[in-house]
Amino acid sequence: MTPKERAEKSAAAMWAGDQASQWVGMQLVEVDEGRAVLEMTVLAHHCNGHGTCHGGVSFMLADSAFAFACNSRNAITVGQHTVMSYLNPGKEGDRLRAEATEVNHAGRSGIYDVKVTNQDALVLAEFRGFSRTINGRHFEEQENEGKAP
Repeated sequence: MTPKERAEKSAAAMWAGDQASQWVGMQLVEVDEGRAVLEMTVLAHHCNGHGTCHGGVSFMLADSAFAFACNSRNAITVGQHTVMSYLNPGKEGDRLRAEATEVNHAGRSGIYDVKVTNQDALVLAEFRGFSRTINGRHFEEQENEGKAP
């Protein structure tokens, strides 16, 4: 099994139970080892009293991209700490894209950066997530699966 196939299979297992990301209207666009891209369209019910995309909605999109990126190795991994900087507001009708990229992965710890942009490639927010791998797998995998004999 290639790293991309492993990432895709892990993502499929996670997506099947991820009611929150689906409920808010996210789509999983791409996944690979240490990388994930999710998108969503800002609807009226995603907007706050200022008429802009609620910060919690864009944070949720970034956090979900982070989750799929750090779980791409078929090991249950959770967020340990995150931080997000808001740079520009999203607006109703915007198509948001969150691209998560692994910065470092060592042992049970990882660092991931997520950039949230709109359809014009304007950066709306930058997110950094720190992950920790715990016990468990997303699917059963043989020890030597995908390795040459």
